[in-house]
Order: sequence, then structure tokens, then C-alpha cells
Amino acid sequence: MITVSDLTLKFSEKPLFKDVNLKFIKGNCYGIIGANGAGKSTFLKVLSGEQECDSGSVSISSGERMAKLSQDHFAFDQYSVKETVKMGYPKLYELEKAKDAIYEKPDFSEEDGIKAAEMEAEFGELGGYEAENQIEQMLSGLGLEEEFHDRMMSDLDESQKVRVLLAQSLFGNPDILLLDEPTNGLDLESISWLENFLIEFENCVIVVSHDRHFLNAICTYICDIDFGKITQFTGNYDFWYHMSQIMQKQAKDEKKKREDKMAELRTFIQRFASNVSKAGQASSRKKVLEKLELEELPVTSRKFPYVHFQPDREIGNFVLTAENLTSRDGEGNILLDNFSITVHPGEKIAFVGMEHNSITSFFDIISGETTCDGAVVNWGQTTSHAYMGRDNSRYFDNGLSITEWLKQYSKEQDDSYVRGFLGRMLFTGDESLKPVRVLSGGEKVRCMLSKLMLSGANVLILDDPTNHLDLESIESLNQGLVRFNGVVLFSSHDHEFISTIANRIVEITPKGIIDRMMNFDDYLKDEQVRQIRKEAYAGTNRKIRF
Repeated sequence: MITVSDLTLKFSEKPLFKDVNLKFIKGNCYGIIGANGAGKSTFLKVLSGEQECDSGSVSISSGERMAKLSQDHFAFDQYSVKETVKMGYPKLYELEKAKDAIYEKPDFSEEDGIKAAEMEAEFGELGGYEAENQIEQMLSGLGLEEEFHDRMMSDLDESQKVRVLLAQSLFGNPDILLLDEPTNGLDLESISWLENFLIEFENCVIVVSHDRHFLNAICTYICDIDFGKITQFTGNYDFWYHMSQIMQKQAKDEKKKREDKMAELRTFIQRFASNVSKAGQASSRKKVLEKLELEELPVTSRKFPYVHFQPDREIGNFVLTAENLTSRDGEGNILLDNFSITVHPGEKIAFVGMEHNSITSFFDIISGETTCDGAVVNWGQTTSHAYMGRDNSRYFDNGLSITEWLKQYSKEQDDSYVRGFLGRMLFTGDESLKPVRVLSGGEKVRCMLSKLMLSGANVLILDDPTNHLDLESIESLNQGLVRFNGVVLFSSHDHEFISTIANRIVEITPKGIIDRMMNFDDYLKDEQVRQIRKEAYAGTNRKIRF
């Protein structure tokens, strides 16, 4: 158990949060939520001891082991994948090293033999003999193929390292598990595995995440960082969201009642203050007015961008046909093999599955970013499409300010209009003058969304658009796409995002295409789809889990 008592942390004399009193108990999963900059990751650092607090304390029950998801993707480059995972359980790792060192001694003695036997017994009690198999199962569950299990960490790409570091934090059944954005870099398959793992996990989990479905699936409590404090709610994310809406409404209603009461008192005082017969009542009401404190609603740190896509024209009956699309990656692996598709008006198509590069290749081809021999791509005459790719760094490799950058894509060139537009996307005041080259990942995505909104397109192509966004921005984009009356082709690793937007699901598998007119949740439950997926991935080194 973790007990947080009277915790206060300040940055530049301003409290990030103050007088925090919380308990985190075994058997529960606590989701930490709050706006960007509210202090979610900092709070995890305080719990783990990486960050000191200004006052208060954090105490952990005696003998309990804490594990935390590492954010340094290069810290273990000199180690193998399996060794990196094993280092997540320091006691077991150090014992194995010490045991092996004794066996390697050239002058191995009887005393060494006795010591080694004692170590072997302890090693067994810690689960050392099952560790290799557990590590392999965990890595496979998180989507890291067997061929990478014995490689060096330096040979892995960023997404693969994320999976290894996540396995490291999970290994050895820690008593307390701290996870900061554990779903980043994971596909839907791996997220599904992680959800199931954490649901079955019997100890204490404290997690920061922007994935609403993930929080709903695993959390028994939500800790909301807002108004400079941390408030704990029983239930998952959806329950917290509904409760917060009710509480905000109650606070606004109470404020309205007080304002009405004050207005009534002022009116009476003004009318009868000079009236001798009513002077006593006016004086009495004046005292009541002076005592009545109008409490302002605390200013929330949550800010929602305004995401609204308005097509310049209605889409016609013919949207898109793409035929004979064939492409390969840089190593010659087939991404698309004679792929064809027809898109109809009103469709919002989610492209799902494990072939992420294939999906990106398809988006690149139909948007005109790349070409392939023999492909036929026909857009309807009434269509206009806008594309936001997975990697948009090339758009920001210049010396322009945000305002100058967005003016490139705006029909209205007036600075006040562009800055007003940026204000709705949370670039307020002088922030709109920042150079685009120094923007964070989330800020760049908000810029790209602004570009799309100004395009007036009636077909939107979005490759993993929720990447880098916080919960508030994801919710705003989600609602914006639900309201959009055009066509959407998109990919995402956010289950909630897909299930609330898509009315058609397309999955590119190693053995063909699965294409269904249904929502995502029905797609996952469909027995025929499940059988087709099972056969499509049979004989590959990829395991399907949803």
C-alpha cells in the first residue's frame, strides 16, 4: 500500500498540487488523469521517489517492491532484450549474476558449492527457473516477435523498445506498478493483451493514460488532477466523466442561485434605502449582502480545442475507387498486393489490424503522396480530400511562426482571423508566434488539424491522428469526426475512437482483406470475422488477441 499525506509540490512558487491525501491499496488500479501540464507524470515521479515534494510524505508498506515503466529508451542499449526484461526484478537479476559468478570461479571450492546451493534454492523461490518462459510469453503478448527476443536492445526500433521496457516493468509480479502512458507505441492487439494482464494483476497499479477505453477496462479508481489538487473517484473513466459533469452543473446552479439572491438584495436596498419605513429592512438586507460571499467556480486546468470540419461542398454519389494497388517497403516486403477498394458516401472507414505500414502505404497512394505502377485511383468530381499522415515532421522543418505557418493554408489572410482560429485550438496570445520547429508532438497535431479544418475538404484521410494528443484533444477530435457529414478514412490505436466513429471496418491481413459494414465492437464479436482472422494469421509469427 502507498499512503500519501499532506503532499504539496510547487513549481516557481505556484502549487502544482497541494495538501494531497490519498491511499493506493492492493488489488486496485488507479488511473491518473488531468490536462497536459497538470502534473500527472510528476506525481508518478513523486510516488517513485524520483522527485522530491515540498512538504508532506509518501510511505510504502514495508517489504513491498515497486516497479516503474522506464521512459529512457536508450538506457539499456548495451544489454540483450531478455536481460533488459529480467533487470525489472533487481533481486532476481542480481542473484542470478552472483550465482553464475560463483560457478565461473576457477578455484571452485566446497564452500562455494554450499553457497551456490543456497542461492539455487532462493533462485527457485523467486521464480528464476520459470523466468525465461515468462519473459518470452510476455514479449510475444506485447507484440514483439520471437526473432527479436535474443537481440540487443540497440538493434530494436523505438516501438519495439517500448514493448521491452513495458515487459521489464511487469516482470516479477511487483507489489506496486507505476505506468506512464503504457499504451504509447502499442497496436490494438498489444493493448488488448495488456488490458487482460492488468485486469488479472492482483497487486496495486497506478497508471497515466490518454486511452479512454484502456482506462475504462482496467481502472477501479480515477485520480483527477485539477484545481491544484488531486481528487479520487470510485469507478472507471466513464463514471468519473459523468460525475464531473454533474458536479460542474451543480456548482454552476449554486452560483446562479447566489447571483440571483444578491441581485434581489441589491434591488431592495436601492429602492428602500431612503424610505424611512423600510430603512430597517434595507439595512438588514445590506448586512446579509455583505455576508453573502459569491464563491467563484475554481478555474479548471482542462482546455478543449474546438474541432469542427465544415466541407465547402456536399459530396456526390461517387467518392473513390482504388484498384490494383501494389507496394513494397524499403526491404522489399510486400505491403499491398493488388489491393482494391470502393468508398461510398456517408462511410467512415477504420483501417485496423497489425499491418500498420500497409495502411500507411494505402493512405499515401490514394492521397497522391506516393505512386505505384499499375494502380488506378479515381476520385469523384465533387470530392476534395485532405490528408494527415502519421509522420508530419516535414511540414514543420522551417523558420515560420505558428501564425505564418497556418496562413499558408488559409483563404483568409488577415492576422486577426488566423490568430483567432489558433486561439480556438489552444494557441492563445503570444503562443501563436512560437516557431513551429520547436513545437511538441501534440502541438504539431493541433496545427495539422487546423490545416485540415481550413481545407474545407469533404473527405478526410487520417493516419493515427490521436497520437500525441491529450484526453481533451482526443475527445474534441472524436466529437468533431462524429459530427462531420463527409467521408472519413482513418486508422487509430484508440478503441473508443474507432468504435464511436467508424461504420465500416477494413483489415489488411497477410492473406487478404476483411471488409465489413459494421461498427468496431460488432466486428470484434463477429464469429465469422474471428475465424477468418485466425486463418489469415495462421503460420505467421503474429498472434491475434482480439
